[in-house]
Amino acid sequence: MESCCDLQVDVNGEETFMVDKKIISSFSGRLSKLFAKSRSTVNNIKVIFHDFPGGGENFELVTRFCYNNGIIEINPSNIALLNCAAHFMEMNESVSRRHNLLEQTEKSLEQISYWSWSELLVALKQCQDLPPVANSSGILQKCLDSLIGRVALASGSEASPYPSNSSPDSSGFRFSCDTRSTESLKNSFSRVTWWFEDLLVLNPNLVEMVVKSMLSRKYDHAIISRFLFYYQKSKFVTATSVEKRKITESVVDLFCFLDQSSVSCKSLFGILRVALSLNISKGCRNKLESMIGSQIDQAALDNLLVPSPHGSNYLYDVNLVLRFLKAFLRRGISKISPVRLRRVASLVDLYIAEVAPDRSLKPSKFIALTSALPGSARESYDGIYRAMGMYLEVHAGLSEEEKMKICCTLNYDKLSSEACMHLAQNTKFPSKTAVQALVSQQSKLKSLLHETNHSGSFTDSPCSISSNGSRGAKDDSQEQIVLYAGKLDLSADNERLRAHLQGMQWRVMELEKACRKMQTQMAKIMKSKTTSHSNAISLPKLCS
Repeated sequence: MESCCDLQVDVNGEETFMVDKKIISSFSGRLSKLFAKSRSTVNNIKVIFHDFPGGGENFELVTRFCYNNGIIEINPSNIALLNCAAHFMEMNESVSRRHNLLEQTEKSLEQISYWSWSELLVALKQCQDLPPVANSSGILQKCLDSLIGRVALASGSEASPYPSNSSPDSSGFRFSCDTRSTESLKNSFSRVTWWFEDLLVLNPNLVEMVVKSMLSRKYDHAIISRFLFYYQKSKFVTATSVEKRKITESVVDLFCFLDQSSVSCKSLFGILRVALSLNISKGCRNKLESMIGSQIDQAALDNLLVPSPHGSNYLYDVNLVLRFLKAFLRRGISKISPVRLRRVASLVDLYIAEVAPDRSLKPSKFIALTSALPGSARESYDGIYRAMGMYLEVHAGLSEEEKMKICCTLNYDKLSSEACMHLAQNTKFPSKTAVQALVSQQSKLKSLLHETNHSGSFTDSPCSISSNGSRGAKDDSQEQIVLYAGKLDLSADNERLRAHLQGMQWRVMELEKACRKMQTQMAKIMKSKTTSHSNAISLPKLCS
């Protein structure tokens, strides 16, 4: 059959083909309708396609099909291209079923269960490079279903993830899975991760479809999580900054669909550190921070020591840690186990100690850190006290009012006796705090002695609080309070309590000495103030 090249076809501005209008239009419903409407008798008509699927290479395959009277070899390496082109050119009209390209591709697709693993990946890779019509044609979903089915099959048993009656052409798959991992398939780890490397050929959009399909099939969230971390890390090796941002945002979005217990907190910190330099979207960053915050009890101190953003004076990003803690507490204290709460408190105390020496850290940020968790989170405030000491030493220029605001977050009832005694003599702290520490310590001792009085463990008079021989009466004078444990007839079970009581007796006596010394100093200051009629701010009355 003679043909004349009377039709120019510009394919996406890439190539121009000279073809026979009659032959091409006899297989394409789209072109035949176009020429029927124009009714032009002019030769050398030009048609421009702006979004032809597969570009010039695929259009050449279509012309071969047309010039070969509707015959072409359809295989996994070209089925996606031909199927999309058939949809685009409407090659299902005005021709017989035998010469119908669309029907031929769909019939070939029915043999997908006999494709090798490598052929399946080739078809999927072609789909991701095609426009959205590939999704609407159904070929992409069929390839995805087949791929996920094989992954699930191979992960659940020793069997290879391809049919036993597959063709000899499946050697490509055998190299990809069987030969590569014959020995490693003996352990459970390789059985569930053998496909990780193979799926690196897929772009983030297609990986998203794969993961969502896996989730709809109740696939193990822990395995999906490991794959996403592997995918992100591996793709970053050769990706550009724009590609890295796209990969990161896609992976983070997918993590949100997983059970958070299956997502490694430390690995999320790894993604965060990379993401900080990629300028990812605010929404993506919020999701990432929320996921990290919800399991911050699994983090280590090094994870929290994230450098401050560019342009900030302070050393570490304190605001980031505060957002983590806010996310951790979002569900409500009642829903957080005491063990997790104490673990987070210990971590935060270490962090506060690390940032306290930073001269650029504002008092408001330090206070926000020390008050971020509820009081019930800590059994002891000694760590907070030590961090406050470091902060006040570095920020010696703070006013008395600012220092008091900082110390307001200190729970004196949860300070150890050693910390209270140290605080009473610590000149870096406001005077009021020393008094509060002493009062708290005396209150605890009185409470302890009261409990001892009513424990029934003693046969003699337990103890007395006196300065002049009176028993059990509260002394309002400023004289020394002497605590002594009388002749105690303790059983063997109470030896430890006795030793503790004796130790507390010594500590209180030391605290009283410090208190008397401070009273003397304050009396001198007040006397000096009265005689000089100065305008100095009045100082707080200490021990009354």
